[in-house]
Amino acid sequence: MTATPGHNSFDPAASRQRCLQYRRRILDISQRVSALHAAGAFSCMELTDTCYHGLMRPDGQDTFLMSKGHGCMAQYVILEHRGVLDRRHLDEYCTAHGILGAHPDYGNPGIEASTGSLGHGLAMAVGMAIAERNKAGGAAEAGAIYCVLSDGEVQEGSTWEAFMMASTLGLTNLVALIDNNDFQSLGRTSITHPSFYPLDEKLEAFGWETATVNGHDAEAVYNAVAARKGDRPFCLIGKTTKGKGVSYMENVPIWHYRSPNPEEYKLALAELKEIAS
Repeated sequence: MTATPGHNSFDPAASRQRCLQYRRRILDISQRVSALHAAGAFSCMELTDTCYHGLMRPDGQDTFLMSKGHGCMAQYVILEHRGVLDRRHLDEYCTAHGILGAHPDYGNPGIEASTGSLGHGLAMAVGMAIAERNKAGGAAEAGAIYCVLSDGEVQEGSTWEAFMMASTLGLTNLVALIDNNDFQSLGRTSITHPSFYPLDEKLEAFGWETATVNGHDAEAVYNAVAARKGDRPFCLIGKTTKGKGVSYMENVPIWHYRSPNPEEYKLALAELKEIAS
């Protein structure tokens, strides 16, 4: 695929291979710790990969913020692949002598904010977007902020305050990507909180431009964001599956925070290998 103005060229086939590699890496790490948020990382994998490898400009002008702090494994493996984090950093994940924890910590390589206290990330992204616009002296040259949110944290009042403030201030350099896997830690959102939907109409009422796509279709994600009008903040609603890629994890609440045992690990690797073939 050719590049859209302001973005990198993007190869969907390469993205699919990277995301399979990232899932395998997370599974490998899971065998050294008692628990990690694999299912939540798998659901936002394509959204995160598309930001880093397609949407964000290579000159470092743009910023990525993982508001969905428990999805940080997706960000960690991408940062390792890009050489920002060393392999030893991920091998030492959640150990006393390591630097990486179960949520991102500001100050670690490639991490722009400490997140995981859900409902704070988008507000920080709003502040970053304001700062970038002020620094550039106007919206046209401002660095873009790409912020991945969980749909659970979109239930937080502070998130809606940030949505309202972003459109009020005309932050056209702010792109939110919602990992809409329709699950909270213990249940399906459409059952427990049906008034959460329709999400796109709520966001548009708050002054945002939106698009809804399959969040595991990296090409659709890229095209939707790249084609935005750019006169308002933009939100990509990615319809995703929690635990995507491993059948026994998909949409099963217990995998919100659990590591597979050795037999489950082998089965997961076999399924990913089958997908790759």
